[in-house]
Amino acid sequence: MRNLADFADANLRIFKRSPPEPNTRDIYLIGICGTGMGALAGLLKEAGYAVRGSDSNVYPPMSTFLETQGIPVQNGYTKGNLVPTPDLVITGNACTPTHVEAAAAREQSLPQFSLPEALHHFFLLKRRSLVVAGTHGKTTTTGLLIHLLCSAGRDPGFLVGGVLQELGKSYSIGTGPQFVVEGDEYDSAYFDKRPKFMHYAPQVAIVTSIEFDHADIYASWDEYQEAFVAFADLVPTDGLLVVCGDDPAAARLSSPAPVLTYGLSDKHDVVGRITEATEDGVRFNLVHCGLDLGPMFLPMNGHHNLRNALAASTVALHEGLTVDEIARGLASFRGVKRRQEVLGKPGGILVVDDFAHHPTAVRATIQAASERWPSHRILAVFEPRSNSSRRKIFEIPYGGAFKGADVAYLCSPSFRHNDAPEQFMSIDMVLDRIRKSGTEAHAFASVPHLLESLIQEVRSDDVILIMSNGGFGGLHQDLLEYLSTHYGD
Repeated sequence: MRNLADFADANLRIFKRSPPEPNTRDIYLIGICGTGMGALAGLLKEAGYAVRGSDSNVYPPMSTFLETQGIPVQNGYTKGNLVPTPDLVITGNACTPTHVEAAAAREQSLPQFSLPEALHHFFLLKRRSLVVAGTHGKTTTTGLLIHLLCSAGRDPGFLVGGVLQELGKSYSIGTGPQFVVEGDEYDSAYFDKRPKFMHYAPQVAIVTSIEFDHADIYASWDEYQEAFVAFADLVPTDGLLVVCGDDPAAARLSSPAPVLTYGLSDKHDVVGRITEATEDGVRFNLVHCGLDLGPMFLPMNGHHNLRNALAASTVALHEGLTVDEIARGLASFRGVKRRQEVLGKPGGILVVDDFAHHPTAVRATIQAASERWPSHRILAVFEPRSNSSRRKIFEIPYGGAFKGADVAYLCSPSFRHNDAPEQFMSIDMVLDRIRKSGTEAHAFASVPHLLESLIQEVRSDDVILIMSNGGFGGLHQDLLEYLSTHYGD
């Protein structure tokens, strides 16, 4: 098992770095077009810093967003991009030690930060840090908590890994005492292999679930759990740790802080008692430490989203929101982009986008779609794209993840330079297991071939559920364009 204490200061031991000077003004970001890095760039710009950066993938929507913020972006990496010399370099975690700009920064002895270090240094030191962690559900839970605080007039600062529909953005400095962060367990940078969430100094923390993921950086289930054990230990005695009691691994966590569990069973501290589930969402009673706080409505489907709402509501109560404020906030939540987002309904065919890529998330997303549209066929379209999702270890879990879909369409993962053949997923094995679970399944070597087959199969009243943590080769746009042309808007 990896011992976090053994490499807590590995960044200082291996890559000597100096902290930024107090008068730091000019900040350069390597990999600025990543979702998190782009949002951090926006935060820094909003805070009054001169911000610029570079990336090898400069294209919309992030390139357009950065342009509208007045943030210069260099397309491609070169030593020359560091002229004039910045006061601080922030290095994305996709950057390697041999990266031309990272190497140039070290050669010039420029201060370097990882994204989480920078977030802590510039935005969390004087704020009340509320951190949402977990394998599944952390983006939606973070979005719910932000929305509850905003709708109650609290104006928190925040950084979340998705665009909030209500606010149209994924970050804000805010003026209130709270700063809400989505806490990722992925590593911080090439010079700091600690999980990102270890930098966020949570006063209050949520852990939504713990299930093995990121097999590209965690060697075992024990090692993965160890990261969350260390995270829970960060919460101080005057703080609060909120964990999903329905998730066995999360429920086992302890902390110096008081711990509250939430879930759908009456044995937990915070419970959601479902009274009605419809296509529009779920009605439930919120029970907190044995006290029924009354009826609530969440305009989302799926037990996993109800659990997310319970977690956010628990922290909102702890932060002083009233029951009425929470009820109004939940009912007005419009969701997060790419989380069960309806993109269109041309010709009566619903096209839904979701970020799901882990087997458990795929299964929960399909189940939620089946609950929301029970009389419709579900065509589940999936791209195993992330470094972890393309690994052999998930062949069996994916086999059962598509139960509830009528047809599954998979795009075969491409073999990358850093893939180990013995660890790479066999798409044929996955298809065989999906079919044995009772779901028709097909795989395609390319997005155009998948699209061609999909449009031959689809019919009016179908739900096409597209799941990927990336752009899926433009499938969403191409599908909507075809359906609009042939079926009408």
